[in-house]
Amino acid sequence: MNVRRLIPATALAGAVALGATALTSCAGTGAGAAGGGADGKLDVMASFYPLQFLAERIGKDHVKVATLTKPGVEPHDLEITPKQTGRLGEADVVLYLKSLQPAVDKAVAQSGVKNIVDAATLTPLEVHGTSGHDHEGAEGHGEEGHGEEGHGDEHGHSHGEAAEDPHVWLDPVKYAEVAKGVGAALEKADPGHAADYRKNTEELVAQLTALNTEFEDGLKNTATRTFITTHAAFGYLAERYGLDQEGISGVDPESEPSPARMKDLQAVAKKENVSTVFFETLASDKTAKSLASDTGLKTDVLDPLEGITDKSQGADYFEVMRSNLKNLQKALGNK
Repeated sequence: MNVRRLIPATALAGAVALGATALTSCAGTGAGAAGGGADGKLDVMASFYPLQFLAERIGKDHVKVATLTKPGVEPHDLEITPKQTGRLGEADVVLYLKSLQPAVDKAVAQSGVKNIVDAATLTPLEVHGTSGHDHEGAEGHGEEGHGEEGHGDEHGHSHGEAAEDPHVWLDPVKYAEVAKGVGAALEKADPGHAADYRKNTEELVAQLTALNTEFEDGLKNTATRTFITTHAAFGYLAERYGLDQEGISGVDPESEPSPARMKDLQAVAKKENVSTVFFETLASDKTAKSLASDTGLKTDVLDPLEGITDKSQGADYFEVMRSNLKNLQKALGNK
């Protein structure tokens, strides 16, 4: 199975050399063994929701977690205020995913914080290539699944080299790997509560493992393996479960697809018996609804989980992922 190529608006820079735990030395910070805040809690700043969720689930009562990306804000387009920059510099631990949010990358580099965790170093990132519509099942997705076959403008904008896909949290297996790295980082930053962080990490990883099983079982038998989505964020999810993602836009949900891309998607929808065009809660649904109207398809939500709002189909990561599973089953014709 080959997954469609994702073309981010900014190329992914080299990973920060942070080691297995992605944590630099704690020396010289206010973190200490019991946290740097007046309340004794570890002050954690997360760049956006998926990392905020991990910090809250693993840290629980021992941490105070804030996020740079407010609910309802599209993370890719985040601009950081001077106040946020100052707040970032006061954190004991910073969690971010390099290349996803250029403004965050710059602020983190200038923050002076010693405990910086780059989630992009905690699980291998992949370049999701593009080829035909053949599917050999999930077990056939090795390195050959990431090949490139010259469809340079497939996602409606020009590009040079293919860049790595940052959306690792949409694959529960890879998200569990990130969780382990975040847990290890909190242990080092606050060794006095290391046993609790370890226990909480193990519990969260077990829940993510169970979620992976739900997706495997739930998407095993479907009438079609192809889905069309506004935001090409689901490459890891598609690869994990033997599906074929067709993104209207690339990694940036606000980029406009070319007329040629829209025509190509109409042909794909007909050939692959696609029933549904997915849109999301944080980005415009205009293009998705236009394509659906032109092809006589239905629309539904597939949430890339870059933030939670009152419009989200769930209150947290697990609830929204299970909503995504149900919507995929319905669209793909679960048997």
